[in-house]
Amino acid sequence: MADTEPVAIVELGVDDAAAGLALSTEARWNQNEADWRFFLTNGIVFGVRDGTHLVATAALLPYSAGNAWISMVLVTERWRRRGIATRLVDACLDAARQRGLTTWLDATPAGATVYGPLGFTPTLQLRRLRFEHPAHEAPAMLANSDVGALSARDRRAMGFERNALLAEFGARTGSRILSHGSAMALTRDGRTARQIGPLVADNATDALALVDAISRTETGPLLIDAIASQETFIAGLTGAGWSIERPFQRMRFGRATTQSEELPFAVAGPEFG
Repeated sequence: MADTEPVAIVELGVDDAAAGLALSTEARWNQNEADWRFFLTNGIVFGVRDGTHLVATAALLPYSAGNAWISMVLVTERWRRRGIATRLVDACLDAARQRGLTTWLDATPAGATVYGPLGFTPTLQLRRLRFEHPAHEAPAMLANSDVGALSARDRRAMGFERNALLAEFGARTGSRILSHGSAMALTRDGRTARQIGPLVADNATDALALVDAISRTETGPLLIDAIASQETFIAGLTGAGWSIERPFQRMRFGRATTQSEELPFAVAGPEFG
């Protein structure tokens, strides 16, 4: 298809989970099929097809209190630089506008240069860190927690509730909700690494102790998307062997509808907020 030819944007269904996973795998993202199924079941996912082949996507995931997340903006390599991603984001914004939703997203540096001209304004920044080889040097002092307690704390950190998301995460095979001192976090499977987050705590000492304890119970790579302004926490992670992979810029389109009561130490992931 030439750049000037029209592109048909369609709404996707749960049967497109495997095709969506193929796109995020091509981009080397960490989402698994369960993540895609959540988006396709609970959100509005737009796509572009080349015949029967899915070549681009973007998702709008509504939350509570008039908020929604835009993510999974993906275009396969040979279809890039045709304005398709912008059109898909516009479709998400139109859907949000019809529903009266304020939209958020976590953008890569390259993405932020695209979303700014569309009307998104920057808020906080994230740093993705990776821990490649957890070591079992000592027993982990961890307590199991429940999704209700995590959801209540997450609502204070986000300013709105995401009970359905956290309940679905917590119910997945291999997921754990753990606490240590004042800190609490969810750990779940990803395609290439286990993800820690959201992580909430009263202080960096407890947050670091929880991450350390979790790492002692894991056998494979770990990812965490930390709030950049939590500098003591990030310094503690890098000092313990975590490496910073990339930054993300959180951005908002529209007015803020709620106010958070505390700053988390790590988020659920750039695709979920």
